[in-house]
Amino acid sequence: MLLFGLTGSIATGKSTVSSILRDPPYNLPVIDADVLARKVVEPGTPGYAAIVSHFAPSTPDLLVPAAECGGREDGPGGLGRPLNRPALGRRVFGGGDATVKDRKVLNGIVHPAVRREIYKAMLRAYLRGNWAVVLDIPLLFESGWERLCGTVLVVAVSEPEVQTRRLRERDPHLSEEDARNRVMSQVDVREKAEHALRRGPGAGVVVWNDGDKEDLKKEVERVMKEVQARSPKWWAWLLLVCPPLAGVTALMSFLKMWRIQRQWEQEKKRE
Repeated sequence: MLLFGLTGSIATGKSTVSSILRDPPYNLPVIDADVLARKVVEPGTPGYAAIVSHFAPSTPDLLVPAAECGGREDGPGGLGRPLNRPALGRRVFGGGDATVKDRKVLNGIVHPAVRREIYKAMLRAYLRGNWAVVLDIPLLFESGWERLCGTVLVVAVSEPEVQTRRLRERDPHLSEEDARNRVMSQVDVREKAEHALRRGPGAGVVVWNDGDKEDLKKEVERVMKEVQARSPKWWAWLLLVCPPLAGVTALMSFLKMWRIQRQWEQEKKRE
């Protein structure tokens, strides 16, 4: 089974590409890390408890007001009021050492829980006999998931201003400064595109999303032809019926991508 890593940066169109891959003619199962990230911090989960314990003392508006939860202080179902995501976002996005530290704390809570859910979903897709599965992970490179992926697809735009404009159109409550801070808090998507292409033909592809949705569909079609030429369905079925071959292939791919990742990191340190 081909692990297809889909990534990008905020407001580059990654979710739209994910929807395109989920629908015909591709019909690929999509494991959405953003959806799982929400799931693992719902009231009643260990992730929710950890976030409230760390952030609530210094963030009075961390939770949705009781008035929006039917007047209940303990929230719907008695498990607690949901997180006020805009308030938490203001706390962890932006400049300054304190903001960076808070973002690391949040990631340290959310990422391990999401990782466990991803492994479960990957196993289900493998057992169902899917030739490929899409791992929709915004922090694919930062979290190290790209080493496990046979192919990495980066959805990118040519200028950060495009991201800021699209983000404000999607989330009107954000000010210009808030939107810009969220864009600048992430690794430059053009750097991610360069990183993906370093993996080689078919193993790293880039979808440029500077146009409309029809242009985007054509870009997806172009890169999927490249990917399918490198990893045909008959090869996926062979790996499915021969687990030892699948294990050896996965190990070789991991070692190759680990080497490429190390070279990339060393180059960035020298720069």
